[in-house]
Parts: sequence; structure tokens; C-alpha cells
Amino acid sequence: MRLPLVLMAAGFSLLAGCQHLTVQPVTPLPSQVETPATPLVNLAEEQPEPVVVTDVWQRIRLGLTMPVPDQKLVNQYRDWYIKHPQHLARVSERAEPFMYLIVEEIEKRNLPIELALLPIVESAFDPFAYSHGAASGLWQFTSPMAKYFGLEMNWWYDGRRDVPAATTAALDMMEYLYQKTHQNWLYAIAAYNTGEGRVLNAIKRNQRKGISSDFWSLDLPRETERYVPQLIALADVINNAEAYGIELHPIPNQPQLKVVEIGSQIDLALAAKMADMTLNELHSLNPGFNQWATAPQGPHKLVLPIDKAEAFEIVLSQSEAADRLSWQRYKIKSGDSLGKIAERYNTTPAALRAVNDMQNNTIIAGKHLLIPVAAKDPSQYLLSADQRLQQQSRSGKGIKLNYTVKPGDSFWKIAKAHKVKVSSLAKWNAMTPKDPLKLGKTLVIWQQSNKSTVTRTVNYIVRSGDSLAKIAAKFKVQVNQLVQWNNLSGKKYLQPGQKLTVHVDVTRSRA
Repeated sequence: MRLPLVLMAAGFSLLAGCQHLTVQPVTPLPSQVETPATPLVNLAEEQPEPVVVTDVWQRIRLGLTMPVPDQKLVNQYRDWYIKHPQHLARVSERAEPFMYLIVEEIEKRNLPIELALLPIVESAFDPFAYSHGAASGLWQFTSPMAKYFGLEMNWWYDGRRDVPAATTAALDMMEYLYQKTHQNWLYAIAAYNTGEGRVLNAIKRNQRKGISSDFWSLDLPRETERYVPQLIALADVINNAEAYGIELHPIPNQPQLKVVEIGSQIDLALAAKMADMTLNELHSLNPGFNQWATAPQGPHKLVLPIDKAEAFEIVLSQSEAADRLSWQRYKIKSGDSLGKIAERYNTTPAALRAVNDMQNNTIIAGKHLLIPVAAKDPSQYLLSADQRLQQQSRSGKGIKLNYTVKPGDSFWKIAKAHKVKVSSLAKWNAMTPKDPLKLGKTLVIWQQSNKSTVTRTVNYIVRSGDSLAKIAAKFKVQVNQLVQWNNLSGKKYLQPGQKLTVHVDVTRSRA
């Protein structure tokens, strides 16, 4: 250690092996007597000022530790992010409500801060994201993994989309995988994508061959081989955003949200009113709820902006649990079943049993049921599962068909018959090709019309004496098209007054 010149000139010496400076009097030289003393340097003032972190992205940068290797896929993904700056601009804005919460939980567990970027890779920070692999939410949990790590899923609620709950589960899973994969974070992240079994087997294969078993040498599924490099490239881009010309939406380094315990089921429209928020604002922070209300059996929690939470809790404390839902008294009719009644009122048999203190599904005509009903028209709950499905089903182009699933049907068979892709058919119906098809389920199918044609939709009312062949000839379409458009069976007779949808090429017919 070299002693600063100013200290040497002032007559100080450093004792070897000590951790502090020791002052020793020294006889001054004659030339030094009349020389003004050199001011002593205050070592405490030389210490760097603590960094004040005001932005969560800055906080993430300070915590990044994973090396960024010169690997082909890392470089390719880095280049992609740099060439598409608008992607991270959108995603960083979408991340604002939740990123502080995620970073807090990661730091509390002393995990790599790079994990906070996984929701960008997994879902582009869209809590409603649903993948081809039947994974859902910010962290893209599949149903089996979600259940294993304690997330509830039912008709009312999907914990995979509940951001606080899913974040806890995802980090629990990461800690589990880290231990399972020899405490190697690249292995653990790869296992999050493909499962620890595949990663461990790939390691063993390389070890048997006597070759390197580091992540970059493993033979893994193509998606996984790209998954880890994408995360590392993303971390590098976030770390050097300014140099790469990337603008990230600033996120204040302070709590944005508070999880409020409700204690009972509540209509989301009423909760929004209590919190002085729009229904969509509230539901977007609570994407785990599938329906118009929280789940009857819980969780009885709502995520609220921190500046709205206190006022909400005051209003909530002044309300009774029974007043947090709207109710209807229903008289059971002959032929009713609990399932039919539940479907009619957009609820479940389990919810009706709980509300009416029933032990089973047995009901008696003439008796009454108390039924919880939405405070608003169900179509007003735009982020409910039904409304999202309707929006998804309108996402196609061309002619829209409604198809009812029949015995023996499969995605492949239906797609082939209608000359569409299996992946498109699944997407239009918010499903995956691996999801089971239930008999009687109505599927939306979009068929492309010829670009050279101009199509308009006609609602035709069947008249006495009409037949499919006669109507097809009238509008210059094919009988099988009428059957598809109206979900008819070829052997089924038409009834006078029946309405048919006909897609007419106006360049061929003036009907």
C-alpha cells in the first residue's frame, strides 16, 4: 500500500501490519519550519457517496451478477432487442405495477436479480398471457406445476395469473430447481423451462462421454437452448440500455401496490367503486379472477394501488359481508338441476351449495335458492374469462363460423375439415391443441374469403318449402357451406321461421 504523498510530507508514518494510521512526532527539517503546514486529507471525505436508487431498473442494474459470455445466441438476442427498442419500451411500461414487488421478493430471498427479468422472456409482462404449452400468467405456469407449488385454480380464480401469489410460487420453484440442479443457476433457469429431469439427464450424458457439462455444452430442447441465452442477453441490454439506445419506462423504487384482506366474496364492480377505480383498472391488477366476483371460498384478497388502499379499507370496514354481493331469490322449477341454474346465473354448483348451506346437489321444485348475481351486466366485466374469450374469438379474419363439437372430433379433424391450422383454431378459442374438447362445446372458426371477392352477411329466414339446396342455389353458395355457417346436420330438416346466416359474394349475386 502506497502512502499518499501529502501524508508523507506532513511527517506521518504507517506502521506495517496495522489497520490504522499512527501519528509519530518527527524532528522537522530547518527548511520545513517556516513552510505552512500542508492540510491533512480527511480520509472519510474520500469515501464514495452512497448511491440513491430512485428507479427499479437502476436497482436491477446494480444487482446484475451473471457473466455475459460471447455466445452466438446471446449475441443474436442482444441484437434483436437493440433492433426492436419499441418492444422493451412497451414491456417496461406494462411492468410498472408489479416490478417493485417482484424485485423486493427476489432480494428478500437473496436470489439472482436476473430472475426479475424472466416475466419479460416468459410473457412480455402480460398476466393474461396463455401459451401454446397451456401455461398461463406472468410466470407461465402449467397447471401441474401450479398445483405442485400451491396455486389454486378453479372456475372463479386462477392463481397462475395472481401476480403476488404466482411470484411466490415461481421463486419457490426456482429455489427448488437450484438445489436439484447442483446449485447452478444456468441449470436451474433451463430447468424452469424444460424440467429438471431433462437438464440432469443432459448433464449425465456429457459426463459419460467425458466432455464438458457446462450449460453451453448440453444437448437440450431447442427452446431451452434459446431460453437461457435470451435471458442473459436481456440482462445485458437492461444493464447497458442507454448505450444501446433503449428507453425503459421509469418505475419508482417504492411500493406501488398493497394486498388487502377482504374476508369474504365481493363483486369486483362494487370493490372498484369502493376503491374509486374503474372496473378495468381493478381487474387488471387482479387478473387471477375469472369471473365478476372474487372466489366464494377465497382467496379473499385484492391487490390495490397503495394510494387507494387506505380509503378502500375504511369503506370496506363499514360494509357487511352480505352486502358485498347482489342476491336473487330463485324458485326451483320442475326439471331444474343445480348445474343448469348455476350456468344460467353465471356461477357454479359449488358456489350455490355454499351460499344455501347444501350438502349435495339435490334440489326440490317449489323451494327457493339464494343466488349471487353480478351487480352489472356480465358484458361490462371486460377482463372476465368469458369476455376475454369473446375478444379472442373476434381476433380472426374472414368469415366467422360457430362449430359444435361432436363425438370423435379432435382439433386436427376439425381444422382439416375447415382448411385451417390447428394452432389457429386453438388460438381463436383461447385453448391449446392439447386441451380436451368437450362434447357440445361451441368453437369459433374463421375461414378466409377469396381476396378477389366482396362478401356480405345475410340473415335469411326460412320459408315454407325451402330446402338447403334451394337456398344455396338462390345465393350461389354450396350446401356444405350453409351447413358449416349454421352448424347444421345435413340430414336435419329446416323449419319455417328458422334463421340462417349466409355469406354472400356480392360480385356473383345481388341477393
